[in-house]
Amino acid sequence: MADKNPFPGENNTGHIWDDNIRELTNPPPRWWMIAFWASILFVVGYSFLYPTWPGITGFTKGMLGWTSIKEYKEGVDQIDTIRARYEERLSNMNAKEILADAELSQYARASAKVPFGDYCAACHGKGGQGNEGFPVLADDDWLYGGAIGKIQETITLGRKGIMIGHEASLSGSEIDILANYVTDLSQGKDNPDGKNMFLQKGCIGCHGMDAKGVQIMGSANLTDAIWRFVPTKGESIVESARKTIAHGVNDPNDPLTRNAEMPSFKDRLGETTIKKLAVFVHQWGGQ
Repeated sequence: MADKNPFPGENNTGHIWDDNIRELTNPPPRWWMIAFWASILFVVGYSFLYPTWPGITGFTKGMLGWTSIKEYKEGVDQIDTIRARYEERLSNMNAKEILADAELSQYARASAKVPFGDYCAACHGKGGQGNEGFPVLADDDWLYGGAIGKIQETITLGRKGIMIGHEASLSGSEIDILANYVTDLSQGKDNPDGKNMFLQKGCIGCHGMDAKGVQIMGSANLTDAIWRFVPTKGESIVESARKTIAHGVNDPNDPLTRNAEMPSFKDRLGETTIKKLAVFVHQWGGQ
């Protein structure tokens, strides 16, 4: 092909395709060559200063002695130094006092995000919206009270309220009347038959004369539209209420009982972390 090169004097290799497509032998631009050699020099310099090349028993350490782990630990030390003055103050205050201090309250909420994600979000959702079968934290409905001290107490000791199942003590029609009554209550409707049944069967002992619940017992407020056990798909509110009345909550004698237990964290989290979590949760709907 070189003997029939139609472009004499041009810096090409003599490889011609389709009459005019050819491979040139022009040198790269000067700026490109400068960048190429500079990159080589950079790699050589970097190899002397930083850990680079693997070996049989280790790797080259570099003249600066830098490692990512060392930098990480230095960063952690810096953060711990900044946090230390806040952590010391938190350790000597209760959750209510922390909540009243704007600066400490802001710090507590910021530093509680990680432990909340690690220990709480799986059940309550990352925004406190609650996952299926677990309570919502981002509302003002609290079985045991939403005061900051109560929230701290709940996280520390856990909760396991008990409602006995009434399937053996009530007839099917009686359970139906009560299920319809509590559903009507949540909708602001009057149900005389249900109210009489509610009084006669002793429901007031746990839920109170006004059916708004007794916080010291952790009994539910039946007059609002917030349900601890959300009806499953295809299930009505009345059917869900009927199941709770029939089989109870945490009833050890009923295999069909509702299970609802908040574990204790006093042996898994430090006291200061629990106080932070209490402040963090209180922001969504605390009282």
